[in-house]
Amino acid sequence: MKFKTLALAAMLSVAFTPGTLAERGSSGHVNIIYWQAPSTLNPYLSGGTKELEAASLVLEPLARYDETGSMVPWLAESVPTVENGGVSEDLTSITWKLKPNLKWSDGSDVTSTDVVFTWTYCTHPDGGCAQNEKYNDVKNVEALDDLTVKVIFGVPKPFPYGPFVGAQAPILQAKQFAECMGEKAPECTEANFGPVGTGPFMVKEFRPNDVISFEANQNYRDAAKPAFATATLKGGGDAAAAGRSVLETGEFDYAWNLQLAPDVIKAMEAKGKGKVVAAFGTLVERIIINFTDPDPALGAERATAKHPHPILTDVNVRKALSMAIDRNLLVEIGYGTTGRPTCNVLPAPAIYRSSANDACLTQDIEGAKKLLEDAGWKPGGDGVRVKDGKRLTLLYQTSTNAVRQDFQALIKQWWKEIGVETELRNIDASVFFGSDPGSPDTFQKFFADVEMYANNFDGTDPEAYMSNWSCKQAPRPETQWQGNNMARYCSQEYDGLVAEMASTGDINERARLAKAMNDKLMQDYVILPLVDRGRVSAHSNTLGGVVLNTWDSELWNAADWYREK
Repeated sequence: MKFKTLALAAMLSVAFTPGTLAERGSSGHVNIIYWQAPSTLNPYLSGGTKELEAASLVLEPLARYDETGSMVPWLAESVPTVENGGVSEDLTSITWKLKPNLKWSDGSDVTSTDVVFTWTYCTHPDGGCAQNEKYNDVKNVEALDDLTVKVIFGVPKPFPYGPFVGAQAPILQAKQFAECMGEKAPECTEANFGPVGTGPFMVKEFRPNDVISFEANQNYRDAAKPAFATATLKGGGDAAAAGRSVLETGEFDYAWNLQLAPDVIKAMEAKGKGKVVAAFGTLVERIIINFTDPDPALGAERATAKHPHPILTDVNVRKALSMAIDRNLLVEIGYGTTGRPTCNVLPAPAIYRSSANDACLTQDIEGAKKLLEDAGWKPGGDGVRVKDGKRLTLLYQTSTNAVRQDFQALIKQWWKEIGVETELRNIDASVFFGSDPGSPDTFQKFFADVEMYANNFDGTDPEAYMSNWSCKQAPRPETQWQGNNMARYCSQEYDGLVAEMASTGDINERARLAKAMNDKLMQDYVILPLVDRGRVSAHSNTLGGVVLNTWDSELWNAADWYREK
């Protein structure tokens, strides 16, 4: 069985030649600001974009995605395919060849043992790995020799590029993390805060939720790179301050995720210090519904499958919440031309975009009221609906950000109009998107009724991303609250679609299954998508080599950055 129908050749690039640089360290220092501060540099212990991208300066995968969404070899010599013999005819294995003479930043050799270890680390039964879905259906990973590693799947995998591909699945050094397996993983502070890597930079100092100091990796595989001898990644503050620091004051060279109103960004760019860069990918601002009860009285069992949510398990409530939202107005006030209203959690690539849920583009307050009324939710004396003694009262949390607080205020008002009482909470983004399993305020813990944030995925194939809502992906104490199914949604029908896509090669069938999964989530109102967001960042006029990438880490080609003369 050959992997013909996915047209893989169109998705892969066999060579990647970035711009050339004169000399390592010749450009001095570069300042980067991520207003959501990283809390760890181990991407396997956090699903937060801020951690994944900060770590990408140090840790690298076998292959990744370029700015066009094409897969390109990185630590591997080439991308394996059926045609070049790297993927088995029956699609049950993929064999990667490492580039020769790769070194870790400590000068030791990178070998296939490190690749095998990375899989073992993430899939340890006593641990909680935030990127576990990348290793779905992997039966074993074998080192055939020092530079050759074979990934064996338990089923035929028409798309075998989940393991070790993209910023979400980089290679860890086996020697450094050997004593950090399972339950010990979060306790390995030295390794998690200062991983030994193969990337252009190495960690000099890491102050969690604050600042990271990097220096050039003297063992980086290209002797001319990186152009910058040192780098600082500053975290914290807010999007407005980050934008000003690049576009107005010139204090920083690169600012990530300028989640600001369009008129604010335009005014900043007019100061002439820098350029705004933007592009659409798969980033969707959404509201997640909690299918479990977050009541503190439940103690250690709160927000777990042992206790279904007393209100939000009623699909009529979930649907009414969606019907009440005016997504077009949200786009207008929050994003302008860098946003599009959406009714899908999977907005791209176009072949995977469903049109079955477009009714959500029209706000329907009266229809939402009728739906709740017919479902037995009757207005009380204060206008808040009640059923069986339960008030329709919700705690709505998100990260601290001006656009998100504007969204909260509008949505609270719309929900009030249909008889829903809403309490708003906003949490510092560095904490909300953090990885501390002891914190009650992370988006994984989800100790609220609904929460809002944005998320996306590496590359252009949605198989691993759509598996995020499988039953086993629910965060819970046993996984140290890691997992990507924040809703704690569990459907055997959905899990069946995930399994079917994993073994389907025809591109049109894969598209059908991806749409079916999207539609199942939308029509069960597990997620209320709001805005298909473009990535918006900024860089100084003197920073060269920046190529905005919405399919991988934004810092994917930092080795190629340089100071303009």
